[in-house]
Amino acid sequence: MTDDKAEKSLASFQARGCSRAPNTYDSNDKVFEHRCCKLDENNWLKGYNSPKPKEELQIVEVRFKNDRKDFYSFTGETTLNEGDFVAVEAASGHDIGIITLVGDIVAVQMKRKKVNLKPEELKKVYRQARVADVEKWMSAVELEDSTLYKTREISYDLKLDMKLNDVEFQGDKTKAIFYYTAEDRVDFRELIKRLAEGFHIRVEMRQIGMRQEAAKLGGIGSCGRELCCASWMAEFQSVTTGVTRVQQLSPNPQKLAGQCGKLKCCLNYEYHAYADAFQHFPDERTVLKTKKGEAVFQKSDVFKGLMWYAYTNERSNLMAIPIEKVKEISEGNAKGIIPEKLEDFAFMKEQQIEYSGNNNMEGELNRFD
Repeated sequence: MTDDKAEKSLASFQARGCSRAPNTYDSNDKVFEHRCCKLDENNWLKGYNSPKPKEELQIVEVRFKNDRKDFYSFTGETTLNEGDFVAVEAASGHDIGIITLVGDIVAVQMKRKKVNLKPEELKKVYRQARVADVEKWMSAVELEDSTLYKTREISYDLKLDMKLNDVEFQGDKTKAIFYYTAEDRVDFRELIKRLAEGFHIRVEMRQIGMRQEAAKLGGIGSCGRELCCASWMAEFQSVTTGVTRVQQLSPNPQKLAGQCGKLKCCLNYEYHAYADAFQHFPDERTVLKTKKGEAVFQKSDVFKGLMWYAYTNERSNLMAIPIEKVKEISEGNAKGIIPEKLEDFAFMKEQQIEYSGNNNMEGELNRFD
């Protein structure tokens, strides 16, 4: 195999489980250095290292397949750089990973991830990966797809109520992690026995949630773009129904749920903007009193700063009132000032007409100059 083919082959292995492979035609692409977009890090302390004794243990962050990362210690006598392949300590044997962070920035990353272990309590970096280590790791990676398909056949024969999502081989080819999702507890003792006998490896079954499953499998969202969890998100934040209410979204589970069956993560993106905007809106329970009658709140337009009101005896006729006018009328009502009619303050009027022959509603908008 030529050097160019070997480099491209290695690049594909480095990008496994990530959003995209590096742009091999552009060596200045930041992704080209680590071969991973989703798990890449911005080392804003790159080039700065505080002086430390060589015998003192230092820490690096190492990434593996998908979103799996961990911290490892090494002696200062070893020189390690971001993007290097390293052989690291595992529960038994060794694993192969790629360094994502080195230097003083690692302490900041550990604090952000709430890792409070001391350097001597962390697993160790054995060495920079040799050619034999990388070749063995690549041969193990090539077995992952075929192992996943065969494992699915075995679980189907055993009638196990579980879904296998992914397989990750350890760098020394002696162990594999099988990721699965299931609604209830699964008795996979027989499955582990068959896998150990068939593949001659140690087996670890690791259950993941629906969101993690979508991140591993990937896909296209309703927006037409690649799933956020599969392309760049490495941490999940809880999404509640309160977020949808603040953004005035229709409570339709089919539109609000992502491919994982849970509420879409993107519902959190604009939530804080809506929450800040609604702080300037009057209370929705405010009733506006006029000589023509009392008007109650119907809906609001956060982008235009409008609140729609309707008279209690004319619910089909809606009027859009700017929030400043709503505050003015409400404050005047508190002082006993009752305006003539609400139409004098309306920016826009919407009339709902219901036809007796069916249940269709037609809206007619009139803008006031």
